[in-house]
Amino acid sequence: MFRKSEKNPQLDAFMNVPNYLDSKASKVYSDQKHWHNQFREQVVVKINEGEFGILYSETMGAPNSPIRILAGMMILKEAFGWSDSQLFEQCQFNLLIRSALGLTNMNDTIPVQSTYYLFRQKIHQHQMQTGEDLFEKIFKEITNLQVKEFNVNGREIRMDSKLFGSNIATYSRYEIIIETLKLFCKSENQISKRLSSTEKNQLEQILKEDPQKTIYHSTREEINDGLQSIGILIYKLLKYSKGTHSEAFELLNRVFDEQYKISSQGQKVTLRPKQEISSSSVQSPHDPDCTYRNKGGQKVKGYSANLTETCSDEGLNLITSVMVESANTSDTTFVEKAIEDTKEVAGQPVKVAYMDGGYQTPDNETFSQDIDLVYTGIQGAASRFDLEPKLDGLWVTDTQTGEKFLSRKVKKQKNSTEDRYQIKTAEGKYRYFGAIEIRASELRRQIKQRPKAQAQKRNNVEATIYHFGCELKKQKTKYRGLIKQKIWSFCRCLWINLVRIVKYSVDLDRKTNTKAKNQTLLGFFDLTSTILNHLAQKLLNLLNLPKRILNHFTIIARLRYCGAARKW
Repeated sequence: MFRKSEKNPQLDAFMNVPNYLDSKASKVYSDQKHWHNQFREQVVVKINEGEFGILYSETMGAPNSPIRILAGMMILKEAFGWSDSQLFEQCQFNLLIRSALGLTNMNDTIPVQSTYYLFRQKIHQHQMQTGEDLFEKIFKEITNLQVKEFNVNGREIRMDSKLFGSNIATYSRYEIIIETLKLFCKSENQISKRLSSTEKNQLEQILKEDPQKTIYHSTREEINDGLQSIGILIYKLLKYSKGTHSEAFELLNRVFDEQYKISSQGQKVTLRPKQEISSSSVQSPHDPDCTYRNKGGQKVKGYSANLTETCSDEGLNLITSVMVESANTSDTTFVEKAIEDTKEVAGQPVKVAYMDGGYQTPDNETFSQDIDLVYTGIQGAASRFDLEPKLDGLWVTDTQTGEKFLSRKVKKQKNSTEDRYQIKTAEGKYRYFGAIEIRASELRRQIKQRPKAQAQKRNNVEATIYHFGCELKKQKTKYRGLIKQKIWSFCRCLWINLVRIVKYSVDLDRKTNTKAKNQTLLGFFDLTSTILNHLAQKLLNLLNLPKRILNHFTIIARLRYCGAARKW
């Protein structure tokens, strides 16, 4: 039966770690501002184990280790970029890692590997079946508690996205089809019995061949002819397997629909032209979730992550939203959820959002009517004509010649409700403008009018993006599948937030100690100045000097000691 574990387990008087350390090591180990103690208090203790109770039966099947420790191990693994063997080695022998997980006694045992892997598997299966992301829930809950504890200002946010590759080999079109067919035949080995002897021989040859070598030794025409015959064979296999709902069948069916087309009579199978194949098509049968994208010359077969963080000029800033989707997902689709996630986590309305031009769409501006969306640019090259609507009509300025034209409203396009405008340029050519061009021109003017400091406020989110992906090898993750990428992303962002909290706490203590020390010294200087002033008065009274000399000496003494205090 699933039960929550104790947040603060009892310490063993004889097996407590500090008892075995020298004074210097014990001081570091017991420092509450050190990262391992902060990780335990700010992450592990804040994990709501009740969220994971749904993974286990009410009567049996409970984990034999606390959920907090298992989830903490997953976060630490992605924080340091460890392999599984490195993770278990560190948990077994590294005292700081053990303390970070709450294993504060020398005889505390770590979870066995099977428990750890079963926990990860259950999280994955639960999301596959229900769509509920448990790690997203604990990320939001932990960050919400951190926002409240450190009084984080969530009214201003900034966001940016990053493309990263899946852990797959680069496959050609031929290799994708052959590898998918092999996976299908491996799982559905009874289907081949319904094929003719010729078709069986063809299938056996396909299963034996190495598609990479075939491509190397064949011409383009031979490859296309081979794909054509393979398509006919796959069509028959799918027809014979009708009613099957296995993952291998669904994948082969998807690849067939993406790579081939069938005539209206259903009698002829032909290979699709490359131009008709979408970027969302299967890039590898070993990771069907990843897609292709070419963004500014960066070609990626993988995923896109969008991070949103607070950006107050004072205090602590934390990541409040993490989203991961297939690589061909447009950045514009992230804006609405990023703002809603931040409202939920920070518990505050978002007033200003800083982002680049890739997020800009009319729908996002409609959704964010009460939010000031500050763009650093806008997609596409700037138009030659600047458009400015006024009371007397749409005025058009030619930025090359400086000429101004009052445009003329013309007939709307068919099936369109938007107004259209026309001008005749100095070259005698007609130019037409619609709502899209007018809106783009207005946005460019707004961007130019914003203060430079405001436009640069988004830039620091790029440092967050760097820290998010710094453990990637050649910009590829270790994992395959969208669910695993999301878990990895939440673990990375929980760690980034933890590092910020540790640095903020240390800086805050340093400032507090410095201020207290300064106040003590200033008090000392004030006391010294008072004593000297009193002695000077006594001395001058004994010498019977004029009062103006006494005042002059007193002023000089005060100035010297106050100046020394300020200089210190």
